[in-house]
Amino acid sequence: MSSLLEVNSEESSYPREECGVFAIYGHGEASRLAFFGLFALQHRGQESAGIVSSDGCQVWEHKGMGIAAEVFKEETLQKLPGKLAIGHVRYSTTGSSNLSNAQPFLVHFGDEYYALAHNGNIINAQKLREELESSGSIFQSTMDSEIIIHLMAPHLKDGLEEALVAALSRVEGAYCLIMLTRDKIIAARDTRGFRPLALGKLNGSWVVASETCAFDLVGAQYIRDVTPGEILIIDQNGVKSLNPFPPIKHCHCIFELIYFARPDSQIFGQNVYLYRKKLGHELAREYRPDVEIVMPFPDSGTYAALGYAEESRITFEMGMIRNHYIGRTFIQPSQPMRDFGVRVKLNPVKPLLAGKKVLIVEDSIIRGTTSRNRVQNLRGIGMKEIHMAVSCPPTIYPCPYGIDFSSKGELIAAKKENEKAIAEFIGLDSMHYLTVEGMIRATGLNKDCFCLACYTGNYPIAPPETIDKFCMEMK
Repeated sequence: MSSLLEVNSEESSYPREECGVFAIYGHGEASRLAFFGLFALQHRGQESAGIVSSDGCQVWEHKGMGIAAEVFKEETLQKLPGKLAIGHVRYSTTGSSNLSNAQPFLVHFGDEYYALAHNGNIINAQKLREELESSGSIFQSTMDSEIIIHLMAPHLKDGLEEALVAALSRVEGAYCLIMLTRDKIIAARDTRGFRPLALGKLNGSWVVASETCAFDLVGAQYIRDVTPGEILIIDQNGVKSLNPFPPIKHCHCIFELIYFARPDSQIFGQNVYLYRKKLGHELAREYRPDVEIVMPFPDSGTYAALGYAEESRITFEMGMIRNHYIGRTFIQPSQPMRDFGVRVKLNPVKPLLAGKKVLIVEDSIIRGTTSRNRVQNLRGIGMKEIHMAVSCPPTIYPCPYGIDFSSKGELIAAKKENEKAIAEFIGLDSMHYLTVEGMIRATGLNKDCFCLACYTGNYPIAPPETIDKFCMEMK
């Protein structure tokens, strides 16, 4: 077991998103389309996948551990009939990794079924859970998502809309959620709009998804974003929009644009691919070491590296080749093969790089261990100089809103005093992080639209006590 963890250790040095959600109303093959929607959103979570469907009378569910293609087969989808379906892919930021925490979360209450899938992180979840348990609520999982169902329960006698508003008014943090009843699909987004959520249309059907790349795969047309604080009720009458909460300053997670979202998606009014290229242009204006080649570590820094090469007019090369056929598990190497975990995914083009001065463009450095291992591997082929440009500022502060870097010890920029110290740790001749100003300038928008807490420590919602204490120590 230990050697498998060593092989996969580079995965843990990158930040991970928690979930992707997909919903469809009014299509004869709803569960099949939900599966393809999850397939498009697989980058947002590989731990578990689930779909709940309804034919208007009965509700069916199937969930499992693993990626969507492992959890769902043809015979499985045939057992999920109906014209309504919601789906979820998960990487846990709260709740342990087991099937009871896979989503959608389905309950039967009164005469109705309620299935809920959630993307984000409820920062007052522990407080709410303790309050609910003290009043008699019995939880079936450790997910913060289940809290929303329990908060709704006392208000369902007043109607679904009233119950939703009452529950969400108690919740603090980042959330995009979708819900299914026998005959309705509901979508909701937190008032600050941390995470992306979009509405689309497929002929006469309505579709909701975390990212627009899911619409492209199923052939749906993007209509608009679900606005921050909005609740959508989708049923036989069409789409009903509720805006029950007072407007508040938007705080879109800029790390979604830099790292998480697929480059073919449109989120926060930005095309992700083009935004990442603009980051590369900004990097080239700030940092121009004497190099012969610009290259990424694929696929993370590819688009920013293209932008850097365009702006600097330095030759762009794919100096590292990625093996696209690595599965979730593979034969474990023997202990002496210490650098196998680096070479199994990326291998350098030695004649291209040997003796050269090279700039590597990365989209982010969180823990630094993967970059260090890869640079050590490159040093072994006789490169003359290795420099690095990072297309976002140093990540110094933990994120309580659903990104998996939640503690001080994980963040190399919080442990090292400056770029020079980080460069020495990784083994670089020099490095540069993009400034906050350059990162925002690439959006063409005002910085007040975005959450920059992981770079600045200015949290839009008061974080949990452990993170708050760390921030005070850093300031």
